[in-house]
Amino acid sequence: TLATIKDVAPFESIHYVSEPVVTIAVEPKHPRDLPKLVEGMRRLNIEDPNLIVTINEETGETLMAGMGVLHLEIATTMLQQQGLEIVQSQPIINYRETVRVPAGPVMSRSPNRHNKIFMEVMPLSPDIVELIRNGTISETADKKSIQKTLREHGWDSDEARSVVAVDERGNMMTETTKGVQYLQESMASIRSGFEDIMKNGPLAYEFCRGIKCTLTNYVPHEDPAHRTYAQLMPASRRAILGAMLTANPTLLEPVLGIEVKGPTELIGAVTGVISGKRGKLVNIEQKEVLTVIEGEVPAAETFDLSEVMRGATAGKAVWNTHFKLWQAVPTNMLYPLVTEIRKRKGLSPEPPNPAEFIDKE
Repeated sequence: TLATIKDVAPFESIHYVSEPVVTIAVEPKHPRDLPKLVEGMRRLNIEDPNLIVTINEETGETLMAGMGVLHLEIATTMLQQQGLEIVQSQPIINYRETVRVPAGPVMSRSPNRHNKIFMEVMPLSPDIVELIRNGTISETADKKSIQKTLREHGWDSDEARSVVAVDERGNMMTETTKGVQYLQESMASIRSGFEDIMKNGPLAYEFCRGIKCTLTNYVPHEDPAHRTYAQLMPASRRAILGAMLTANPTLLEPVLGIEVKGPTELIGAVTGVISGKRGKLVNIEQKEVLTVIEGEVPAAETFDLSEVMRGATAGKAVWNTHFKLWQAVPTNMLYPLVTEIRKRKGLSPEPPNPAEFIDKE
């Protein structure tokens, strides 16, 4: 906010309840229509801020992320109504990476072997993640208000004062070092490692969520030429990667809430569809002549939900879905899923070994 008044409060940023969980790649059928596609997607993004449009720098693909398959279908239909012929990829689910247990501290050296960075990671409690997601705790929030909020949620005073970085996806970095030289001038480089890993997790290069990284110690070289960004950022990355890979990492999948309204005789058919999609029933309620069935279904199982639901109910039910929560991928599905995602992204099928990032004293 530009103002002549000192310490003026900035405009409050807009926060959305939902976040994109499904992505498709879109391209024009005829290359000459590329400018029209760019303009059309720009207009869509203004009309619907929950629709995220990005360009993959490696492949040049135009990616469109939304809150579900139906959301993206509406967006592509609106593009086609503008006279555009488009080609779209199969929907891709956006996952999140997290850790299940505390791990560390682990030590990694800088490429020149002259600096040591010690990191530990642990899961953040869901209430803190939600406070980050809704903007109560953020990079721009007042430090004292952040400390007060954290103390109210069970953090002690020292821990609440130790926050050095907040990632809007629901992650946080703290530091608990004591008497370390050159820490302040090195912190920006160390933070960069944290920020990079939160965008590219170790399992499948997905965004991270619900992770607290703590810098527990830092042993720098006395000469500034030996503790530059090129040395400290990779060391920070390696330390966080090593800690995360030893902290029982897993993937979180988006789960959609589903509400189905229809005649009472359709209860069996609807519950069968939800159960068959790895979903669960939450509530069944009678409202006059209609029965309202509420459930939860993993987003990965909803690609053909419209066809299956219409077939099971003979078109007599209406339903809607909305993003509800992130939950851990079932253990028996984790390894095949990680392998599949890594292959799709052109990575080696096997996740890295923690030993690749952890150095010995």
